Amino acid sequence: MPRPRPRLIWLALGLALVAAGCTDSDGEQSAGADPPAARATTAAPAPTTASPTSGSGTSAAPGTSTPRSDPGTTATSAPTTTTSTPRPDPAAASLTVLELATVDRPVDVVSGPDDALYVAEQGGRALRLEAAAGTPEVYLDLSDRVSTGNEQGLLGLEFTADRFYASYTDTDGTSMLVSWAFDGAGRPDLASEQVVLRVEQPFANHNGGDLAFGPDGYLYWSLGDGGSGGDPQGHGQNPATLLGSILRIEPTPDGPQPYAVPPDNPFADGRQGAPEVWVYGLRNPWRISFDSATGDLWIGDVGQSTVEEVDHLPAGTAAGANLGWNLVEGNEPFAGEPPEGHVPPVFTYGRDEGVSVIGGVMYRGSALPTLVGAYLFSDAFGGWIDALVVEPVDAAAADPAVEHFRLLADVGPISAFGQTADGEVVLTSLDGRVLALVPA
Repeated sequence: MPRPRPRLIWLALGLALVAAGCTDSDGEQSAGADPPAARATTAAPAPTTASPTSGSGTSAAPGTSTPRSDPGTTATSAPTTTTSTPRPDPAAASLTVLELATVDRPVDVVSGPDDALYVAEQGGRALRLEAAAGTPEVYLDLSDRVSTGNEQGLLGLEFTADRFYASYTDTDGTSMLVSWAFDGAGRPDLASEQVVLRVEQPFANHNGGDLAFGPDGYLYWSLGDGGSGGDPQGHGQNPATLLGSILRIEPTPDGPQPYAVPPDNPFADGRQGAPEVWVYGLRNPWRISFDSATGDLWIGDVGQSTVEEVDHLPAGTAAGANLGWNLVEGNEPFAGEPPEGHVPPVFTYGRDEGVSVIGGVMYRGSALPTLVGAYLFSDAFGGWIDALVVEPVDAAAADPAVEHFRLLADVGPISAFGQTADGEVVLTSLDGRVLALVPA
């Protein structure tokens, strides 16, 4: 595993002292890149159980796994607040952004097991950034195998204690989920490479591509509807395809198959949907995250031409959720009426505010105490950072109460949010900056 490094407390403390998309018809501009082109949907480990899919693809269910002791998103009760937890007060926050490094078109940033930051460049390089004054070093270069047109590229990074995961589109435009063990220096051992899953893409936009390990220990992979405009192949409302969905799997690098399907996945038997599908009805989920305190799942889903949306799925409510695309765009009818059981977004905004939502993170750090319990997000072309405060879901209430706050304006084309090991917020911008959110 990567060698231990000092925790990045400088992001919470030291830096504070120093500091004292999308428009569409058939082509689109969106968060991950400039817009897209064409292919069909398949998943790729050798199947042990076939499941129905649309088009020419098949979805494989390479075995099943045993339930985890910490179910995370499969918990049976929604999160609640306690009197000992202060209510977030974003209006009282005084903050700014501080530039940590400049790289080439970054689209993701995560904290590694060594507490360093790892940044994905769309062109295919994963970079390691150890300290505020440090120079990013190349951790893994996949540029010779990554397609970079439109919204393609190296799109997501994740770690476990003993493996590194990357999500990218290959030179054929296929979405790839690949992992490597670490060598003795804490870098990916190329000889240990394992293709976990591959999904063919019919067009070059709406790739999604984010990765996140949930509090249940399973790996979640977000995939867009396949691209073009309006979901012409109907992936969003078809849970039998892997596109337009968030997948949930258990990587099994030492097993006979590269992953197993958790037995409590909503379509684990493959009869009414692909076994890997956890949530569907998505257009282009650009950044997903879990609340480290509650296990809630948050999603930023890029709209077609009218509405951008933020989705909030409290722990225990996500399995099989239908978020509505392409029948609805946000809360607005698009190709029909909301489907039965539609889970509406918790927040939407129109094109007067931005055109490509960037899903963010629930703040659980310590440097910005008035933001604890607030969800932070952005828009690639809006240039702002906003916060949502959502009251706990009450089964007796129709809808949760949501408050919206503008935290910062004119911060540039934000492309992704990340968190340090200490829960502080870092961001990437399409103009090349890696940023920290710090007290003003």
